[in-house]
Amino acid sequence: MPDPVAPAVTLTDADRDQLTQWARRATSANALAVRSRIVLAAADGLTTSAVARKLDINVATARRWRARFLQHGLDGLLDEPRPGRPRTVADAQVEAVITRTLETTPKDATHWSTRSLAAELGMSQTSVSRIWRAFGLQPHRQDSWKLSKDPQFVDKVHDVVGLYLNPPEAAVVLCVDEKSQIQALDRTAPVLPMMPGTPARATHDYVRSGTSSLYAALDVASGTVISSLHARHRAIEFKKFLAKIDAEVPDEFAVHVVLDNASTHKTPAIKRWLTAHPRFVLHFTPTSSSWLNLVERWFGELTTKKLRRGTHRSVRALNADIRAWIATWNDNPRPYVWTKTADDILASIARYCTKINDSRH
Repeated sequence: MPDPVAPAVTLTDADRDQLTQWARRATSANALAVRSRIVLAAADGLTTSAVARKLDINVATARRWRARFLQHGLDGLLDEPRPGRPRTVADAQVEAVITRTLETTPKDATHWSTRSLAAELGMSQTSVSRIWRAFGLQPHRQDSWKLSKDPQFVDKVHDVVGLYLNPPEAAVVLCVDEKSQIQALDRTAPVLPMMPGTPARATHDYVRSGTSSLYAALDVASGTVISSLHARHRAIEFKKFLAKIDAEVPDEFAVHVVLDNASTHKTPAIKRWLTAHPRFVLHFTPTSSSWLNLVERWFGELTTKKLRRGTHRSVRALNADIRAWIATWNDNPRPYVWTKTADDILASIARYCTKINDSRH
């Protein structure tokens, strides 16, 4: 069906200049740029169908904005106010909510709630809640942080991260740590199974049946874990675990061990053992920096997937459960890939320290 004859579009020099700017300027909204091109093409004598084909748009779109320009001029191309209820919260009120939330606290609490701040400012609780969500404010939450005070922090970060990113040739890099005092806990009543609409439910109280200590060495390259379970957590047990690592790692490989600064790792007996086994090289993480040890990530998976919701009536049952989980892990190991360089880490910490210092002034 042929297009109806549309009225000709005639532009003044000022209109053409403005439409050209809207059509070409990078900061213009895409919708406004398309509308400007429609009018410019129509002013060049193209029919509505030809304009639609040239700009690859719907014919109805070309017809609508051509008519809007003929009726209202340039103003007709701008978005009209959307229908709906007008705003009831002014910009000054939004600013007041943000300022009070960030810079003050109530007299009877450590942080504002939506209701206490709404009462303070004479607003509705819903309005305060909506503003908080829009600006990502969560006064009820508090994260914790800690900076290492190790005088050799920078050197140790470079040392450990260098092992992860550029491991030595003919060497095995192992992340070693102990998860001590794992409790064998049994609930005082059976756990109620999950049902549609209802999570699994366990009693709050429990019975302790003893503890176990897990020693683990995570192979950075393969993701496999060498492990050992002991009743106690002493230098004697750590020495036995080093001997187990020595037995399981082929003799032709050097063994680089990443571990923390626990006293059990530095006793005279451990130092004598290391002297007798020169292929072992220890790399200590900085004080208060367990996040540098990749085996901590593995301990987190063990805790989440097996220990936190597990029930065990004895230490023997607990140890059997842990050994089974580790065996399953080693059947399909998944290495953790370290991506941050030492310089990236130190730069991030420097930015955080600057932010802390600025907040004190």
